[in-house]
Amino acid sequence: MINKILEIIYAKIFVNIIVNRSTTSVYVEVTNKNGIVDSKESEFETITIDENMFNFIKSYIDNTPFFYISILDTSIDQGAVPTCTKIDMPKFYIPETSKHICVEDKWAYYSSKYDLNKTESTYKDIGIDFIFSPFSVLSIFFADKINSNLSIFVLVQESYLSLAIFDNSALLFAKHLDMEHEDDDAEELLMGSNLDEDEEEEDFDLDDNVNLDDLDVDDDISSLDDFGDIEDLGDMDDIDEFSEDQEMDELVEVEEKIISTDTSTEGFNEDYQRYSLIQGAINSFYKDSKYESKFVETIYIADSVGVTSDLKRYLEEEMFLSVYVRRIDLGAEICEMAKAEI
Repeated sequence: MINKILEIIYAKIFVNIIVNRSTTSVYVEVTNKNGIVDSKESEFETITIDENMFNFIKSYIDNTPFFYISILDTSIDQGAVPTCTKIDMPKFYIPETSKHICVEDKWAYYSSKYDLNKTESTYKDIGIDFIFSPFSVLSIFFADKINSNLSIFVLVQESYLSLAIFDNSALLFAKHLDMEHEDDDAEELLMGSNLDEDEEEEDFDLDDNVNLDDLDVDDDISSLDDFGDIEDLGDMDDIDEFSEDQEMDELVEVEEKIISTDTSTEGFNEDYQRYSLIQGAINSFYKDSKYESKFVETIYIADSVGVTSDLKRYLEEEMFLSVYVRRIDLGAEICEMAKAEI
């Protein structure tokens, strides 16, 4: 009863943190019983938390007992697997060093225990309530397409790509790709899918390309229980409808916006890197016997950075894919996920 009264008196504050390549974006939303009353997004020159960012967040959360702080997982050692059974999971990653969440008993996403603990430690002065997986974001953002299509889905961030292939809500393949190590990752993925048995070359295990054996992992991760709160997000009923007409309208809008940036050398280089990583990951899906390979003709891209039209052109002309690009505001997206959690 007291809680209900307090919720009428005080606003709810949602703080949503997105760590980029060299900066951090913080999106804050203030809500009350009537809905959103204020929102603000600020960018800080840090990839952890500095005094300016701390003071910005404190200026909001000090005004109410009802505040919730979320962050998008940036662990390199994360991914998603097409199973929820303990006996099958070791085929795809190292369960002992990771924490996983099952989605509708069909598939699971996981992340490094070490990195989750590190995130909580980094933000201990403000506290973290929810750590959201980019694969969870991707599955919600394209929920209607994932539930009814065989397609590739990609979340584009500054430093990462999160790629998943779904067939009527069943995950077939997923890969978290690091833009900072694009050359090494692309070479490994491509070589791993094309090695000839007669060639005297070292074999590549595509899913063991990150060695976690030397990590000092604390088995007691009870403080990370909120990572498990994301399990049922795939059931959200309030996903925005994403019809074919909307896809085309949004695609035209995005293309009109990015035509003026096509001359950017940096944008060109980064989009070619993204294309290379996507191509390598898809080759891995087709060649690796661990996965149930099916021929895929469509790719949906959730674009949080403003890709150029070159990326779409590469995928269409070189891989013969039908490409749909939809802009995503990651801060606002994880804010909606946090609201669903509480």
